[in-house]
Amino acid sequence: MDKKGHFYFVRHGQTVWNVENKICGATDIELTELGHQQAMETGYKILEMGISADEILSSPLVRAADTARHISEITGIPMRIEPRLIEQNFGKYESTARNGAEFHEAKKHCASRYEGGESMLHLAQRIYNLLDDIKEESDEKTYILVAHNGIARIVESYFRSMDSEEFSSFGVKNCEVVRYEF
Repeated sequence: MDKKGHFYFVRHGQTVWNVENKICGATDIELTELGHQQAMETGYKILEMGISADEILSSPLVRAADTARHISEITGIPMRIEPRLIEQNFGKYESTARNGAEFHEAKKHCASRYEGGESMLHLAQRIYNLLDDIKEESDEKTYILVAHNGIARIVESYFRSMDSEEFSSFGVKNCEVVRYEF
């Protein structure tokens, strides 16, 4: 059995906007058929890897919640929605090109709210607070977090120092399973 003091992070499955290279952010975009398949495969992968967890915490956005639901159904691990895991609201950049130079540069400005969105500082506050809460419980419970690439970036920054370029470029693949140790 896994020792405590860790958790797992899974990015949601593929969405239509992932295929179209668009920023989803807080826009509620559904999984593609492949995304649903990736989520189910991830459930089986978690079983094959012998990962044991007490609970799956999911972003409320449908792409993550559906991914978490598939994983829960396959693994038998109960899931619940954790509102703090919602993806960052990228304001004016929602639905624009993910690899746009202007957006890449904007992600380096942690206090910017992207004209109507949420700053990286606000995002870091809610994710760091969530991770602090999970760390407090890590002797008794192990979680699988199912969320988004923007959340993955903040989670990674909780555990290691990153310069602006590393931070703005960091990402995980759809349905990738990442383990973090406290």
